[in-house]
Amino acid sequence: MLTKILQTLSPATAISPVQPERYSPSIMRMRKIWDIHGGIHPPENKTQSLGERIRQAGIPAQLILPLSQHIGAAAVPIVKVGDQILKGQCIARAEGLVSVPVHAPSSGCVVAIENRPIPHPSGLDDLCIVIDTDGHDRWRERNPVENFASCDKQTLLGIIRDAGIAGMGGAGFPTGFKLNVRDAREIDTLVLNGTECEPYITSDHALMRERAEEIAEGIAILAQLLQPREILLGVEDNKLDVVAGLQSALQAHDFNALSQRDCIVEVVTFPTKYPSGGEKQLIEILTGKQVPSGRLPADLGIVCQNLGTAVAIADAVLRDIPLISRITTITGEAVDRPCNLEVLLGTPVEYLLQQCGFRAGENNRLVMGGPMMGFALLDTRVPVIKTSNCILAPTEAELPKPPAAQPCIRCGFCAEACPASLLPQQLYWFAQGKELEKLEQHNIADCIECGACSYVCPSNIPLVQYYRAAKAEIRERDRDMQQAEYAKQRFDARQERLQRLEQEKQAARKARQAKAAARSKQSGDADPKAAAVAAALARVEAKKVEAKKAQAANSAEDDPVQRALLKRKAQQQAEAADPQAALQQKVDSAKARLEKAETRLADAQAENSEHLAAFEAAVQKGREKLAAAEQALAQPKEKSTDQPASN
Repeated sequence: MLTKILQTLSPATAISPVQPERYSPSIMRMRKIWDIHGGIHPPENKTQSLGERIRQAGIPAQLILPLSQHIGAAAVPIVKVGDQILKGQCIARAEGLVSVPVHAPSSGCVVAIENRPIPHPSGLDDLCIVIDTDGHDRWRERNPVENFASCDKQTLLGIIRDAGIAGMGGAGFPTGFKLNVRDAREIDTLVLNGTECEPYITSDHALMRERAEEIAEGIAILAQLLQPREILLGVEDNKLDVVAGLQSALQAHDFNALSQRDCIVEVVTFPTKYPSGGEKQLIEILTGKQVPSGRLPADLGIVCQNLGTAVAIADAVLRDIPLISRITTITGEAVDRPCNLEVLLGTPVEYLLQQCGFRAGENNRLVMGGPMMGFALLDTRVPVIKTSNCILAPTEAELPKPPAAQPCIRCGFCAEACPASLLPQQLYWFAQGKELEKLEQHNIADCIECGACSYVCPSNIPLVQYYRAAKAEIRERDRDMQQAEYAKQRFDARQERLQRLEQEKQAARKARQAKAAARSKQSGDADPKAAAVAAALARVEAKKVEAKKAQAANSAEDDPVQRALLKRKAQQQAEAADPQAALQQKVDSAKARLEKAETRLADAQAENSEHLAAFEAAVQKGREKLAAAEQALAQPKEKSTDQPASN
């Protein structure tokens, strides 16, 4: 087991966390690159889906479009059931800054706006717009930008936001919000992520191989928008077949003019390692800069974008095509024809599997995403969304189910493999103990959930699952704290407003009284009007006092303890007024309780209840209380008959 784990780690990582500097074999120039801490080398399994060109998946009979396909607030529907819609039409608007709209991927009719299964690790349903397609694929009117170089920053950002573009590399962060950096932050470096380091996934590889011109167009628009000093397109050295095409496409654009400065544009290749495709990891590889914990790349003058996102930007600006489709890899030994498909968003997974010859009997589980960061699909009816880059259908022999977890042996392999330089073992203990504050102190937010720690764990502990659950608990706690703080602020504001109004009333009342007293003093006689006002104010104060007394009485009646005390006091007053009647009432009450207990005993005897002894004890206790009450009722009579004899 130890040998196997050491083989999964890079040679340098297995010996020392300090990595030597390397040089990229990029054709444009030799560029210095850096290595990242940790990382692993799982089997790539990428050739299966690269045997043919990108195919069109076609138009399914029904499209299911979740309103939350991105990080941030869900979109809000602006269509209703029965509406006829056109391809590219906006059907849900963005809600807030961190949100994106949703567009119709094809023409048809809205048949439902309801909860449907969605692709999510939780397996829960969410609100979706369901469209029955008509097969005509009719477009709405389009108005592409003829010369994007003449557009200002806000115009381009508006087009990107309105096109519903979110990051297509996995996270789904709204692109318009990410690109809207403040003017005070000058962007020096634009990084394009063509790494695609996770096994099986080849959607970006196919995109670079076949659509380099569209990628270059998107990068040119980003250069116009951000005006960087350098543009770095990072590609792992297992994709060298795309480098020449990318560089040829990039040379067709004048990036110096677009950036309004001398701009270096490079396609940089570097050694393959997982997870080099993480945003912070790729930035460190290409620039040597480490993004501090809790900070953003923009704080260092860097913006990172996925290549699929760049193509979506080019489509939105140059062709007025919103984000309604994406390239998705369908692979695994349980499909006859692994390939990359251009899929309309909202297409059910079962429709794609049918097109690729899915053998359900040989598949042990379906995974959306790769084997490292993906999650199991519980329902094939779930749709493809903006972040769906792969559907993996492995056999049991290809991707066996993980064995049962064993106790941690404190080997430390997880810490060596972690690309974020965290302490996975400590995070695991804190997550088990629900110690959220310690998790935050150990920077659990920096965990990119790459799965490298779980991959090398000899005890087969699903570490990432613990981290995901802990992050969810932290988010829930923070949300509850925010709501509590908001409620407290509202309560304090209300109390302050009521106090201010009361003070204003009192001040106005005193001013009126002082004014009336001044008039009375000037006239030398009692002013009838002032006296009437004073009497009215006195009556108001008396009413307030009575109201407070009534409120206190009502609150006492609502309180169980106060209510019992009041009842006891009333009973004592009744006994003092008429002792004989009070004793008779006790006898009647004891008789009623005894009859009720005897009825319950009879029912228990008929049912042969196991609690028969308890019912018998209750009847005996009731008889004793009745005898005591009757004896107390008889005592006063005896005293009254004996009194004359004593005289």
